[in-house]
Amino acid sequence: MLVLEFKTYGKPGQFKAIDEAIRICQFIRNKSIRLWMDGGAKSWFDLSRYCAIWASEFDFANKLGAMARQASAERAWASISRFYENIKNGVKGKKVGFPKFQKDCRSVEYKTNSWKLSEDRKAVTFTDKCGIGRLKLKGTRDMNVYQPDQIKRVRLVKRADGYYVQFCIQVDRVEIVAMTGKTVGLDVGLKEFYTDSNGDTVSNPKFLHRGEIRLKRAQRLVSRKAKGGSNRRKARVILGKRHLKISRQRKDHAIKLARCVITSNDVVVYEDLRVSNMVKNHCLAKSISHASWYLFRVFLEYFGKVFGRITIAVNPAYTSQECSNCGEVVKKSLSTRTHCL
Repeated sequence: MLVLEFKTYGKPGQFKAIDEAIRICQFIRNKSIRLWMDGGAKSWFDLSRYCAIWASEFDFANKLGAMARQASAERAWASISRFYENIKNGVKGKKVGFPKFQKDCRSVEYKTNSWKLSEDRKAVTFTDKCGIGRLKLKGTRDMNVYQPDQIKRVRLVKRADGYYVQFCIQVDRVEIVAMTGKTVGLDVGLKEFYTDSNGDTVSNPKFLHRGEIRLKRAQRLVSRKAKGGSNRRKARVILGKRHLKISRQRKDHAIKLARCVITSNDVVVYEDLRVSNMVKNHCLAKSISHASWYLFRVFLEYFGKVFGRITIAVNPAYTSQECSNCGEVVKKSLSTRTHCL
């Protein structure tokens, strides 16, 4: 499944209609969770049946398309299924993930109806009763490459800097590149983003550290504004944009670096790190979280499938002990990552 994202432009009234559709989506999801908690839903089909019942009971819920309501119920059932799966696998504590009511939904998903692409593929029109209408699309990807029947889902996403439309396209992405005959092992770290088996290093960009001053300033502005006021809402938007920029920087860095590593090697070996356990070390939790090791691994595995490369996750125990310079085996920890003769 390929997801193409475009920024959308419209009138203020259209954006209010999008917000209304998102609230209805949140309502359907929370009603589904409540129905399951009360014992009224044993399967996804029960939730699907109740979507039509809620639309008849609540006029505002009937504004959202039937398939969009079902997609909202699917989100609820997905969280319920994960909860059952975690119990089956013996997960305990907070990681079990008991389904919770959503308080701040930021997206609504449509299936194969209630939307239509323009002939030039530069606009999309939503035809349900929410009144969203025609929205212009701006992006670098060409939608003319794909057929309309390949588009399985369309999402409207609200972010700090505006609204976006995502098209979920059913396509198998495969790219052919020449074989290199190389194998590399990667050891991620905090000082250096990773060090490979050839001794080459890539520096850690530390996007959060570079933007932390502006983040703190924006956070102070939010705390100084009166709750419920328009100035506080404006300050929250500024703070959200600061966080969004750092998030995009980390993602862009992970994508470009993972693609470069995969296309330069036939086999890539990396540590099978449990980042969720590592962040329990409160001294290093912030640095580990913002190093985005897991995001880097996700794109390594993704590009490995796209380019037909082999990616191997190995047990991190007792790895990275052999000095790349002299060959001596030296025990290391998260705090001691270098060896001096």
